[in-house]
Amino acid sequence: MCGIVGVVGASDQRLVENALLTIQNRGPDGRRVTVLDGAILGHTRLAIIDLNDAASQPFESACGRYVIAFNGEIYNFSELRTELAGDIPWRTHSDTEVLLYAHIRWGKDALTKLRGMFAYAVWDKRDKSLFVARDRLGVKPLYFHNDGHTFGFASRPRALFELLPQLSREIDLQALRYYLESGYIPAPHSIHKSIRKLKPGHYLVVRDGNASTHCYWSMHDIPTDESLAKASEQDLLDELDSIVERAVRYRMIADVPLGAFLSGGIDSSLVTAYMCKNSAQPISTFTIGFDDPKFDESHHAAAVAKYLGTTHHQQILQASDLLDLLPTFQREYDEPFFDYSAFPTMAVARFARSKVKVALSSDGGDEIFGGYHYYRIAQQIDRLYSMPLALRSVAAGIAGIVPTRQFGLLASTLSKRDSSAAFAFMRGVSKDNQTIFSADLKAATKPLSDLFRERASSFAEGLSAAERAMRLDTLFTLPDGYLQKVDVASMAFSLEAREPLLDHEVLEWGARLPLKWKIRGTTSKYLLRKVAYRHIPKSIIDRPKQGFGVPMSSWLRNGLKSWATELLQSRSAMERLGLNYAGIQRLWAEHQSCRHDHHTILWTVLSLLQYA
Repeated sequence: MCGIVGVVGASDQRLVENALLTIQNRGPDGRRVTVLDGAILGHTRLAIIDLNDAASQPFESACGRYVIAFNGEIYNFSELRTELAGDIPWRTHSDTEVLLYAHIRWGKDALTKLRGMFAYAVWDKRDKSLFVARDRLGVKPLYFHNDGHTFGFASRPRALFELLPQLSREIDLQALRYYLESGYIPAPHSIHKSIRKLKPGHYLVVRDGNASTHCYWSMHDIPTDESLAKASEQDLLDELDSIVERAVRYRMIADVPLGAFLSGGIDSSLVTAYMCKNSAQPISTFTIGFDDPKFDESHHAAAVAKYLGTTHHQQILQASDLLDLLPTFQREYDEPFFDYSAFPTMAVARFARSKVKVALSSDGGDEIFGGYHYYRIAQQIDRLYSMPLALRSVAAGIAGIVPTRQFGLLASTLSKRDSSAAFAFMRGVSKDNQTIFSADLKAATKPLSDLFRERASSFAEGLSAAERAMRLDTLFTLPDGYLQKVDVASMAFSLEAREPLLDHEVLEWGARLPLKWKIRGTTSKYLLRKVAYRHIPKSIIDRPKQGFGVPMSSWLRNGLKSWATELLQSRSAMERLGLNYAGIQRLWAEHQSCRHDHHTILWTVLSLLQYA
């Protein structure tokens, strides 16, 4: 795990070195810059596999033609090394060297052979070309700038601004609207017009000033295999059990101590169980707990740890302790980011880093196997979208009469144009866009629902509403929201986080699985849940989904009140960003008086203002 930067075109070594310093926490074990004819590559290293200096980067091929800068891990590097065989003069035992020779041997086709998380760049000295790729799900970030003369890339936006001081910081209004509606900025957008994100599952080639982007993998055109609806449940459980265990086993390869984040829920407990099964030594597990029982999951995690026999590490905090992480949040999340569960994620990463250098996480199970309640709602209301809008409007009006928030949200959902717009509304962080958007911003940009509708149109035919919703989450919310949260939070403390449930074999298998094996009545993650029961008693892990939250509503009335009040006083900043100053002031006043709880949209706006 590392940080990478690079530039093709005019630059100098000092700028690359300065850029690396801004992301030094991503790799404190070494820093190196390689100046080439036509390009400069830089790398800051977190040594995980082959700790020797010979494996440091940028790494050059024995023939001297190719140089690689690589962030991530290739878990099947041993098998690839055997497959490459031949007369390669191996100099290390690193996955970096294997990745480089895989690229030399197979070119872009090497991407389909890789099992891992990665963002990497290879410079070809002879052709004066740069090849840049990002892993299938976007576990590792890759930002870039291209103006036809200079191409620069980096692991974080702040490094790009240091690398290319001339870059404009003009706000991308379309990205801004997506952020205000969703809480994240979907690739290829970034908050700045001058910076783009390479989409997950894509690579690009830079040659003669031109950059061309190509897709090499997508799960979204994989059709559901309806024959599996009649398959034996026992056979499917056996197959899923084997696939997920294999994904976990691959991610236990390391030359440094490793452990696991453990919440006590289905996904983290299952990952930990597989780790215990495949380790001769007790696995270290890490949990953050809180003195407020509304936010505390520590007793659930402790029960799982006791059953599995892990070496369990638990830290109990006051929720207010997380406020000390605000400066870290502001520094590391260097574009607007809504998800305030980043605070406990940073806390558990900091805690784990005191004992280990690698921790397995468990993101992806909900999106692949149907864990969120949104999917059941999407499925239940989908049939209503075969009705004319006029009839749905009547139903929405009836629902709106009931004076509860739930029925109010149902009424708003039913009034949407189609199921894609309805799901965008359900997943959005701001339910009252009219309050926070200026008329100019609304007129100049497209809503998130248009993006969802456009991408859903390319999905495999015959998907149910719930399946389309899961794939939209996997396409957008997962990489640009949840995975960015974990990557930034863990790398802030130089900890590598690995995601076994996002192994592409698991993803592809899950994409083919019919909905009946994911959602059955009110039971979510039906098949994955049944697999988990094989390893941990149902009585320990079967509980309502709690999440990893913080008392943001209270914080905005207490510990963050002064900070927030000062930011919200800037009318000029809000108007420059296309925000409705008067509307936001009303929301703030209502929140402070406890008349309404607006913490979600207020935190979204505050995260934007503190950055922009």
